[in-house]
Amino acid sequence: MAHLRSRRGPALAVPVVLSLTASLGLLPAAASAAPLSASATPAADGPNLAYVVNTRTDHRTIESVQRAITRNGGTIVASYDRIGVIVVHSANREFGPTMRAVRGVRSAGATRTAPLSAAGTTDEGAVQVLSKAEAAQVEKRAAAGQEPLEADQWDLRTIGADKAATVNPGSRSVTVGIIDTGVDDTHPDIAPNFSAAQSANCVSGKADTTYGAWRPVDADHYHGTHVAGEIAAARNGMGVAGVAPGVKVASITVAQPDSTQLFYPESVVCAFVFAADHGVEITNNSYYVDPWLYNCMDDPDQRAIVDAVNRAQLYAQSKGTLNVASAGNSNDDLDANALTDTSSPDDSTATTRTVDPHECFDVPTQLPGVVTVSAVGVDNAKAYYSSYGQGVIDVAGPGGDKYQIPHTPSQNGRILSTLPNDQYGFLQGTSMASPHVAAVAALLKSTHPHASPARLQALLKAEADNPGCPAGPYDGDGDGVVDATCVGGEHVNGFYGSGVVNALRAVK
Repeated sequence: MAHLRSRRGPALAVPVVLSLTASLGLLPAAASAAPLSASATPAADGPNLAYVVNTRTDHRTIESVQRAITRNGGTIVASYDRIGVIVVHSANREFGPTMRAVRGVRSAGATRTAPLSAAGTTDEGAVQVLSKAEAAQVEKRAAAGQEPLEADQWDLRTIGADKAATVNPGSRSVTVGIIDTGVDDTHPDIAPNFSAAQSANCVSGKADTTYGAWRPVDADHYHGTHVAGEIAAARNGMGVAGVAPGVKVASITVAQPDSTQLFYPESVVCAFVFAADHGVEITNNSYYVDPWLYNCMDDPDQRAIVDAVNRAQLYAQSKGTLNVASAGNSNDDLDANALTDTSSPDDSTATTRTVDPHECFDVPTQLPGVVTVSAVGVDNAKAYYSSYGQGVIDVAGPGGDKYQIPHTPSQNGRILSTLPNDQYGFLQGTSMASPHVAAVAALLKSTHPHASPARLQALLKAEADNPGCPAGPYDGDGDGVVDATCVGGEHVNGFYGSGVVNALRAVK
């Protein structure tokens, strides 16, 4: 299965938001004095790849660039004129370099390294389906007022979500858009809070709003359904409860329908724009954009990917949408001087490369204004797999940890939530931490309906509880080897940012 989540860091001595603003917001035109097209008769002699072409946003420039795309062997899939991003398919081997030489083009590049067929997620390990017999045992331990399986939901109690639900379960006017593998909206715990009008399939790079297009193609595409339940599973006397059981969820599907479940840039661009244009207040992004774990700004293709996705997510912010993303499961220090990337590109043949996370960005989690989330287990300690980094992590949330064992009926340190076909199961990962934070943000938005994305992020941080750096060496898996080093103080540090989010404070 694709990587549903691993991530990022800032640049030189400059904060990541400023460095990206400098490197993206001021991108020069590739060749301002170049002709409209450097190739009149393109050769269709290469693999059929997807591209993003990023331009100025005035209509004259966009129209001239669109003509150049057609002349150079490109087929326009979608044109997002308001942010100047055009999604293209082309078999012209020189399409990228040629378009970079067109007047008005800021950046252009391939979004994949393998030909088009028929991005990744951040859960750690295989799903553990809860059997009917196991569910029956858990239900026997349910306390008065709890959902049948809530006794196994240690994560709700860790952040005060169970108590918050009695104060304010969240507003029906707030929607969390789940940019993921699809959501099974027929699940009885999800159906009451599902918003079909704000859902779509963006896999092609163009939104398909056909009824049901947002659903997972099969039960193996379970990731988005699990995320949906964590956020807003209804308190309806069935199954589990979400952190914000009164808000709505929408599904914006971006994962490839085959077994790779890759999340390509053009799909994610479509998703951010669709969410913004359809009144989605918060998006959850438990993935990194394929095919590159880190997108390096000195590579023209990877630079174009960062540019395109950043334009889309900034557009969403400008429309009032807060974007929340998982930090990744590589146990990487995202503020390190160098990291080893052995998984990129993940759609063809991966190679080993050394990258500087201040210059090579994990997308979308490392983009300006995005809330970057690390994971903790039941002990409020950093999960063994969670990436971290001083100045990179904003807040933390329960993501599960098989080495931190809760006093619950199943004694399972992972996160229990919904699965397709009316099932329930356990998963762990920063993929699970991010939706907890997105749900708390939804509660904050319910309490402060006029809060901007920046204000919501500030509130998340202000109301978080910080465990502080460990007193001794950090050994997440208990094998006697130091696995990570926490940098920072009691209030802000590299493991938890400003701390673990608090749902009860959010509604008070």
